[in-house]
Amino acid sequence: MRKLIERVFLGGVTRDAADMDDGAAIPVGDKWLIVTTDSHVIQPIVFPGGDIGRLSVAGTVNDLAMMGATDPLGLTCGIVLEEGFAIDELERLQASIRTTCEEAGTTIVAGDTKVMHRGEVDGLVINTSGVALTRRVVRDRGLQPGDAVIVTGTVGDHGMAVMAARHQFQFEEALRSDVAPLNGLIRAALNAAGTGITAMKDPTRGGVASALHEMAEKAGVSILLREDAIPIRPPVRAAAELLGIDPLFIANEGKALIGVRPEYANVLLRVLHAHPLGRDAAIIGSCLAEMPGTIMLDTGFGRRLVSEPDGELLPRIC
Repeated sequence: MRKLIERVFLGGVTRDAADMDDGAAIPVGDKWLIVTTDSHVIQPIVFPGGDIGRLSVAGTVNDLAMMGATDPLGLTCGIVLEEGFAIDELERLQASIRTTCEEAGTTIVAGDTKVMHRGEVDGLVINTSGVALTRRVVRDRGLQPGDAVIVTGTVGDHGMAVMAARHQFQFEEALRSDVAPLNGLIRAALNAAGTGITAMKDPTRGGVASALHEMAEKAGVSILLREDAIPIRPPVRAAAELLGIDPLFIANEGKALIGVRPEYANVLLRVLHAHPLGRDAAIIGSCLAEMPGTIMLDTGFGRRLVSEPDGELLPRIC
């Protein structure tokens, strides 16, 4: 996806756009206006732990938060429906959108609705955009050698829950998506560590591996991960092993990757653990100067390179 965007869409754009961060940063007086937009095409549209409505709001709020903008001024919501889509289901999704907005402390301020012929858009597509102000922009390219890398919770929950629901896999313990707005958690993190936080990114499509590759490549560092430190829920680990999927490649929708100067790492970890969405946060690695752009995994028996996924393991995931 990143190669497609670079080849087709980035010709002649500004430097900030070419950086492909989670949002655009526009100077407004002594602050920055952060603008982000995303389209959501998940299948099934309702899954354990969430639905396309909750996903749309949380995804946009989280993109703003990853740039340091944790108080959304408002969101827009454009919905493209197939002819024949059930009104009661649409009302239920709208209720989910409203509830998630309340959870994130924001609201939908503008929207649009279009109807297509049956079979043309796979049921429902939602586009959301968001705006927020911040005094400091946090870029995903800010990692420095020596930084600790923190993940705010268990990885792989969303992708495995959606895969199980789509293919009707039955596991002994239920899989549940982690989809949630993270702005409250990130606000607490920024208040605790301030400029000690050097970079942030949410590991959605392509999972932790893809997000860390992008962060490391932009910053010109390498990242050494400790396999035994990466938090993975037992049912997610078991399902991933059964299906032959590396949890590092599985999508997440309620987690963040945070680069932090080493002297702030333990303070930040304590703050994350005190928040309901950060109870499983862990320091999973550190940044190095050698071999820039690479991700290595310390298995306890040696080190191996973690490749970047060539494509999405599960399309229509977010």
